[in-house]
Amino acid sequence: MAFTSRLISKSRQLYGSQIILHKEYALPLRGFAKEASRPALKGDEMLKNIFLEVKKKFETAMGILRKEKITIDPDDPAAVTQYANVMKTIRQKADLFSESQRIQYTIQSRTANIQDARTYLLTLKEIRTKRGLTDELGAEAMMMNALEKIEKEIKKPLLRNDKNGMALLLAEFDKINKKLGIRKEDLPKYEEQLELKIAKAQLEELKKDALEAMETQKKREEFKDEPMADVKSLDIRNFI
Repeated sequence: MAFTSRLISKSRQLYGSQIILHKEYALPLRGFAKEASRPALKGDEMLKNIFLEVKKKFETAMGILRKEKITIDPDDPAAVTQYANVMKTIRQKADLFSESQRIQYTIQSRTANIQDARTYLLTLKEIRTKRGLTDELGAEAMMMNALEKIEKEIKKPLLRNDKNGMALLLAEFDKINKKLGIRKEDLPKYEEQLELKIAKAQLEELKKDALEAMETQKKREEFKDEPMADVKSLDIRNFI
């Protein structure tokens, strides 16, 4: 069950901060229907609805995992792609966020009430740091330099409701995006690359867990003469 619990609920660290920067600066942040406001509920009714919703999502995920063959081989691109596709199917059928969508929603909810651009950018940095992301492109420093340039021009802190000032800043961001080779039409490709990196990391974790489990079992007297199975030959469906 350790395998299946990781497949369903384990969120891995993301590699590279491009998805935050691409999504936030190349396109306006969009909302997600999955997080739409719901009627206020009280007490037992709210708990019951939450339980039923989680139960439904869990059963949907388990149903898919019982049908799909997953090969625990993080070094095989085909296995990584297959695993990523299974996880994508689970997200779609169970109405779950992808990692990039989760990041977007975090940004949206954390920054909704921030009035000035500087605090906004600092909050993005905080979100990135807490998620263990690295700014490999050095984009954050470039964005902050652009903000400082605009604030010197307008001779005051830039507020997000300052349409003229924000237009100037976004123009600077467009220059940065162009310099870094970030294009709006490439955003789906960035998301796909991110999901493949996540899939590979999760398969590596599953492989590690499987090897540790087999090593522990081999120490038991009744299994000491049994050869260890190749992790790639394991069928997770047999453990569900």
